Amino acid sequence: MKYPENVLEKMQEIVEKCMGDAPPYCEAACPMHTDAKGYINLIAEGKNAEAIAKVRERLFLPGTLGRICAHPCEEKCKRGDLRHPMSIMELKRFAANFDDPEKWDLSAEPPRKEKIAVIGAGPAGGQAALYLRKKGYGVTVFEKLPMAGGMLVVGIPEYRLPRDIVRSEYSYLEKLGVEFRFNTEVGKDISFHSLREEYDAVLLAAGAHKSIVLPLPGAELKGVFGAGEFLREVSLTKKFEIGKRVVVIGGGNVAMDVARTLRRIGATDVKTFCLEHRDQMPAHEWEVLEAEEEGVSVNCSWGPAEILGDDGKVSGVRFQPCLQVFDEQGRFAPRCDPSRHFDVEADAVVMAVGLTADSAFVPAESGVEKERSGRFKVDPLTLETSVAGVFAAGDAAIRPWLAIEAMAQGEKAAVSIHRFLQGEDMREGRDFEGAYETWLEKDVEGEEILPRVATRMLPPEERVKGFDEVNLGFDEEMAKKEASRCFQCECKECMKECLMLNDFCECPKELFEEILKSGEVDPLIPYSCNMCNQCTLECPREFKLSDRFFDIRKEMVKAGTGPLKGHNPIHIHQKLGFSPVFNVSVPDTKAGFTKRVFFPGCSLPSYNPEAVGQVLEFLQEKLPGTGAVLKCCGKPTKAMGMMDAFHDRFKDAVEEIEKLGADEIVVACQSCYSTF
Repeated sequence: MKYPENVLEKMQEIVEKCMGDAPPYCEAACPMHTDAKGYINLIAEGKNAEAIAKVRERLFLPGTLGRICAHPCEEKCKRGDLRHPMSIMELKRFAANFDDPEKWDLSAEPPRKEKIAVIGAGPAGGQAALYLRKKGYGVTVFEKLPMAGGMLVVGIPEYRLPRDIVRSEYSYLEKLGVEFRFNTEVGKDISFHSLREEYDAVLLAAGAHKSIVLPLPGAELKGVFGAGEFLREVSLTKKFEIGKRVVVIGGGNVAMDVARTLRRIGATDVKTFCLEHRDQMPAHEWEVLEAEEEGVSVNCSWGPAEILGDDGKVSGVRFQPCLQVFDEQGRFAPRCDPSRHFDVEADAVVMAVGLTADSAFVPAESGVEKERSGRFKVDPLTLETSVAGVFAAGDAAIRPWLAIEAMAQGEKAAVSIHRFLQGEDMREGRDFEGAYETWLEKDVEGEEILPRVATRMLPPEERVKGFDEVNLGFDEEMAKKEASRCFQCECKECMKECLMLNDFCECPKELFEEILKSGEVDPLIPYSCNMCNQCTLECPREFKLSDRFFDIRKEMVKAGTGPLKGHNPIHIHQKLGFSPVFNVSVPDTKAGFTKRVFFPGCSLPSYNPEAVGQVLEFLQEKLPGTGAVLKCCGKPTKAMGMMDAFHDRFKDAVEEIEKLGADEIVVACQSCYSTF
């Protein structure tokens, strides 16, 4: 069906500006687009089993991410506008308490002949393996560590993330049929070339495990360690020979992890130093506070100038006041005051200033290009490397990623691999992968400020005794209280008010998008609207949906597809409503003139004819000069979109009124009122 240009423009405006399909702020900010609003609502209702099922629709590591996720979702939470964002990560962890491996979804598409090799069993590799196995591919993951998880198990201390949680959740991949080859280092135990020969596609997801060591004087001294190697050794053995006095250089979360781990393996004097002011530290504030609670000394605005030594071994570190971290262009350009310094005694130094990828396992002759940093060069949209069929994701490509971002990268690469193997366009329709800004608008002005529910914590003196989990999470009462704070952000006010819309769509945008795309519409849709305009009253954009449905009705009548067969009684009604048998025009003979007419319409005379006579008598008594016209205004014809018939019948009604000489009309029907 063809619509006039002005009608198309108004429909297009709804498609472009309707917020009914806009995701909540938390979901859009989550790189994996987890339905936080959905599972939080279920927790608030006490439906914990349903809540974990909702989480698992997108995440195979709910308990893991419920403990260590950097939760970018919380940064966008509208509760944050009132100072206290939702504790989304902790609620995810609470839901994970009800995870049941017996209920895991192990379904997958029929087996395909292609095989994929994934190098690295961290979050990026694991998520990619999951997606591709679900698509029916044979997937083999090569991991040089003795277990799955990557930095989750050798970079994050066990007091934050118990290893049994990671093992259990990764077992899901094995149950799906993903093959893991542990203790297998590509480039040593198996060549990259042989993987290219044996597999139809390869994903490089080896992560960034290599510590960056600052080129300071004395960096070669015995007792200088990188954070990555330190955390990996402690994760695997629970010990590390390092001494009692240790200086940690760095101000991020890894530096705090190192410092807190040092306290647990026997270091009694642990100091961290960073370039940034306290409020500029990249570490989460709660990480810094917990480190201080455990006896770590946090020192800000100091830059390391030299590592001091005695007989080839570390004896201390010299620091200078930091004057600048970034230049005017926002580039990292630290500047310290060389005229001042102070020395700190130390038995060892751990540098926690960053990690980089070790990509040596992919030889230069492979053709896979690398950045100067060692990371693999990739197309940012598809994550394909310079070699067709070879992809890279997570810390091995682009930049360091949060665990949830690495998972999103793994899935992004897996989508590309699937399309590559099926000969499909790898670039089409990828605008909303990863985190993005929602087009939702929600005003929280006037909402009650409710404080965030704090989780239960081990006392600091108990924490440093070992690697038992520090954060004990929510109990059910706490979880319900926290979940009940959620605004459940969405814009479906019209859907809440209109039963008719709920029968045909999730939101108006969806409906009109389909109409514009196909040019067709089920006639039942426009003719189901009762034109009450309640949707417009509730819509923050005040879209006049009834007008749009009316436009469609008119075009359907022109095309001969409207009105509906069920409207046949209205045709009969209109014939009777304009026939001389049922029409009456009465002047006010008692007053001797007729200034106005009482127009009762169709409804009142049909269900209470006595009232018509009584109203007329009342009007003639109170307002002399009141006559009456018993006739239809023609609105039923207009409502069906039969505009030619309506204009003829409305004209007939007006002429009848004018014959009486009236210039005022008193109506008893809102349809008549709007029509006149």
